[in-house]
Amino acid sequence: MTKTWFITGASSGLGLEMTQQLLARGHKVVATTRRSDALQQLEQRYGERLDVVPLDLVEPESITSAVNGAFERHGRIDLLVSNAGYGLFGAAEELTNEEIDQQIATNLAGSIHLIRAALPLLRRQGGGRIVQVSSEGGQIAYPGFSLYHATKWGIEGFVESVAQEVAPFGIDFIIAEPGPTGTNFGINLVRAAPLDVYEESPAGAVRRAISDGSFEIKGDAARTVAAIISAAESEAPPLRLALGSTAFSSMSQALSMRLDAIEAQREVANSADRQDL
Repeated sequence: MTKTWFITGASSGLGLEMTQQLLARGHKVVATTRRSDALQQLEQRYGERLDVVPLDLVEPESITSAVNGAFERHGRIDLLVSNAGYGLFGAAEELTNEEIDQQIATNLAGSIHLIRAALPLLRRQGGGRIVQVSSEGGQIAYPGFSLYHATKWGIEGFVESVAQEVAPFGIDFIIAEPGPTGTNFGINLVRAAPLDVYEESPAGAVRRAISDGSFEIKGDAARTVAAIISAAESEAPPLRLALGSTAFSSMSQALSMRLDAIEAQREVANSADRQDL
């Protein structure tokens, strides 16, 4: 069955790959981008099945306009994919105030505004599905990516709460959590000016690995997107979708360590309960 998808960040990376795969399968795509000419070849090939819309996540008015316009033109949006974002690398004290604000405005606040803009329209049409593209970095952390992780952990908490709020209206969510994947993420990575004091720290080691290409990337973009689409088209997908062996391994290890720590603190936790006298 042909469906209409709304995808942010559709001009590169996973967003572009998803747009191409969906169009090849016969679906309609509302593809948002900050670059109006980025999808011209796909427009020429697929015609009316591809609706390219300008959208800048740091401008809430732009988000509202893009979402409302898409529903008005197409009548129904079956799946909304919140994919746009970028990475910011640097030890916490290396980051500037402007870099911090921009990262939060794009990855966290922008995704929140997008979801909030879509909810009343999805509710009125009787339901729909939202895919929030997060990362294994929404559950674990690498040194040097503190602000990136802050946005990913933040959006996952937001989605988990909102999913409970809107479930009675037939709206559900998938949080896609890919590990390091072969996209242009590294090319678009914003890097803070380094401080010499961090050169031999864990953040410095990660910085060198990214620069010299030794940072291990196992994920395949096409297979990752195919798995997201398959889950999104399934009847009852999981709330969280780990993608790639790196993500599954690292997230499983982190969860196991947290469970061990919680078990070790059982008596302390119980002692915090209110005791009736």
